[in-house]
Amino acid sequence: MDGSRNRRITTSSVYGGRRRVVATKKGPLLVNNTVTKLQRREITSNPHRSAAITKSHHRFLNFRLTERYDIHEPVGQCSLVLPLLMRRASVIEIVVVHDIVFALASSGVCAAFSRGTNRLICFLNIYPDEVIRSLFYNKNNDSLITVSVYASDNFSSLKCRSIRIEYIQRGKPDEGFPLFETESLKWPGFVEFDDVNEKVLTHSAQDSIYKVFDLKNYTLLYSIADREVEEIKISPGIMLLIFSRAQSHVPLKILSIEDGTVLKDFNHLLHRNKKVDFIEQFNEKLLVKQDNENLQILDVRNSEVREVGSTEFMTPSAFIFLYENQLFLTFRSQTVSVWNFRGELVTSFEDHVLSHPDCNTNNIYITSDQDLIVSFCKANHLANARAGSINISNIWTGKCIAKINTSSAIPSKDEEEGSSSNTSQDEMRMVEEALEDITALYFDEEHNEIYTGNSNGLVHVWSN
Repeated sequence: MDGSRNRRITTSSVYGGRRRVVATKKGPLLVNNTVTKLQRREITSNPHRSAAITKSHHRFLNFRLTERYDIHEPVGQCSLVLPLLMRRASVIEIVVVHDIVFALASSGVCAAFSRGTNRLICFLNIYPDEVIRSLFYNKNNDSLITVSVYASDNFSSLKCRSIRIEYIQRGKPDEGFPLFETESLKWPGFVEFDDVNEKVLTHSAQDSIYKVFDLKNYTLLYSIADREVEEIKISPGIMLLIFSRAQSHVPLKILSIEDGTVLKDFNHLLHRNKKVDFIEQFNEKLLVKQDNENLQILDVRNSEVREVGSTEFMTPSAFIFLYENQLFLTFRSQTVSVWNFRGELVTSFEDHVLSHPDCNTNNIYITSDQDLIVSFCKANHLANARAGSINISNIWTGKCIAKINTSSAIPSKDEEEGSSSNTSQDEMRMVEEALEDITALYFDEEHNEIYTGNSNGLVHVWSN
């Protein structure tokens, strides 16, 4: 997403709880956070879907701006310790764990705020030259993993660190410990956290070795050493190895993610001299798309192929796979579409033009039941309006069931009775500013609160 320069992957494959962080050639580029925070949970069955839609609508009624956090306030002494605080930067990632709100800025500063006291607890940067690029909550041991680069290393190597949430609550992030110290994670190497399979995948590009670790205790499970492997895609229970293509085919292997056992070894035929736009794995389904060619959906169990015309399915800039629903979302030109694995368009969303043209999936949240999408969208009533809206839409129907905008988030005249006009004007201005340039979004389903971050390093809390 943000900072597309020098990113290893531009078409992102996403599913529940998976996050890949890629090392860069040079400089502290912005994090490529293409992963929504999904958790595997049984989807509600179809007979109850209409009731669930009604319930969801009431769930988001009367949302208001209730709190604001500032990563850069107070600067004071903190700016002396963390020089990165000297300039304001966009919030690129928000994670909420228990009652702690973590806000990561594009500058690499990460602040932890208490939702109970609404005060800053601490910064997670434990060294002045540390640039945090991404966060991952490991529910197995109730800890937060930070992935950082350092000025002393010319920002060239990824370094991982595990910090227990209780240490952060005490304001002691330095009591964490480093992870994967033996791995050389220089560009184009990466580290990928997979919450569904409870695995970590690392790639050391210098020696062309992929390693799989247990996310519960960080022990090494097995290695894959093959210079012909160009990419690895992870699905529940399996991994797809994509090898260097031949002129007319691409060699592929499907492995058990538990022990690396080869489950299937095969070649997929390609059109000669046509660029491969993407190869994605979804359980037993393989999605292959070449430039200006039809989308192919291959069932690897019986080699049956379905095709979707190139005019019907155009190469998206990002995917989100909904494994519980057997569906996938595509993002293209600020629009979102839902497809099934028969190659059929399931849903086109109404009133849902994404605000950012780069398909920044940091501005998107999929609920754990995988039935709702929360997005930052353009305001449809005013084409040139500076403030956008937070839209909550049903994935099955495409209907917008609720919206937070400058009209809905400001109390009506009846609600304002007894308050001064100045207070009302101030509140209106704050709401408009909060909705102007949202750069990160998170929905705390447990407490029914939406968190948004903007380009000024501010985090806003919306609740009813």
